[in-house]
Amino acid sequence: MRPRSLDEVAGQQHILAPGKLLRRAIESDRFTSLIFYGPPGTGKTTLASVIARTTGSRFESLNGVESNVAEIRAKIDQARTWRDLRGETTILFIDEIHRFNKAQQDVLLPHIERGVVRFIGATTHNPYFHVNSPLVSRSQIFQLEPVPVEDVITVLKRAIADAERGLGNYQIDAASEALWHLAEKSDGDVRKALSALELAALTTPSGDGGAVRLTLAVAEESIQRKAVVYDTDGDAHHDTISAFIKSIRGSDPDAALYWLAKMLHAGEDPRFITRRLVISASEDIGLADSLALRVALDAHAAFEFVGMPEGRIALAHATVYLATAPKSNTAYAALGRAMEDVENGRTLAVPVHLRTNTRKKIAAASGESEDAMKYLYAHDYEGAYIPQAYLPEGRTYYQPGEQGMEKRIKERLDFWRSKLA
Repeated sequence: MRPRSLDEVAGQQHILAPGKLLRRAIESDRFTSLIFYGPPGTGKTTLASVIARTTGSRFESLNGVESNVAEIRAKIDQARTWRDLRGETTILFIDEIHRFNKAQQDVLLPHIERGVVRFIGATTHNPYFHVNSPLVSRSQIFQLEPVPVEDVITVLKRAIADAERGLGNYQIDAASEALWHLAEKSDGDVRKALSALELAALTTPSGDGGAVRLTLAVAEESIQRKAVVYDTDGDAHHDTISAFIKSIRGSDPDAALYWLAKMLHAGEDPRFITRRLVISASEDIGLADSLALRVALDAHAAFEFVGMPEGRIALAHATVYLATAPKSNTAYAALGRAMEDVENGRTLAVPVHLRTNTRKKIAAASGESEDAMKYLYAHDYEGAYIPQAYLPEGRTYYQPGEQGMEKRIKERLDFWRSKLA
């Protein structure tokens, strides 16, 4: 059921819809090197073969797991021969290109430059991190997304009806809810959905009239359970933890719990999660509820003490607490402003009255009395406060908010700063 034309490709309308860049480049045959990256079953290999068919090019493929430099050179030599003798263009498709080492990737560069082959690479890893920079710079990068459920259902119906390449000879009567289940549980992976459909069709006994009835129960058996797409060192890992933290920041405990559940189910290191909770407690909740930091640290300690699976209860406790706590990033933002001053060379001298060893020397050199430069000990004054400059030029970095407990901090700080005015 592999598509033979661009119109048969499921999903990927963000790059293949009429008028989109990739479709224009393919239809006008104006492209050099391409790299497709995205989850399994989204059509990377399919798209490469469709491009070869659409442009009338020879199609040669290698796999980054199995191939070596000798095989690369052999394919390139064949491509050169076909170009010189018959004037034919060869598309060299390399699946799992991130598996090639630097030397293997470098072998391709001069031949891509000379136009011996048109290179198309496919990878499930972000090429900007896992493919050599010279190869990336010579290629246009396109990201493929998981195929929407509706498009997967279209592919399944096409497979059921196609007698030449699909299951059209089996007289399949598929319930709409069964197809929906297969499409949804495939997680955007068309290959997985087709495999489950084939398994269901070939193992289900035919009923009256010879028809194979695919019910929801049959579909559930065929696909078993939903496999969570999650790689511990790739985009899914980073995207999921990003969604988790942003859900906490956005005060959505339901979303935060879902992303937490996904990470735990996929085998994420719980210590990585607790570290992110501790960071969020200070970055996003901050002084609006300083107890949040204590809760996050306690969740980490509780997990270390209890372990899995019960340790996840403490993670859920901390996640819901942080998501529903009042939010403030004022301390974090204030540090950023202070760091910017330091990094931009705006280094300020320590006021004389705050110094220790050099205060007497400065007093002697200036002829002023040391008492005039005396540090005022705050605890000796009412309310443990005395107006006194601790930073030259009267700069302020911390601007308190009015969320949660920080509202009281703002009241105190406004009062103290009014005394300095």
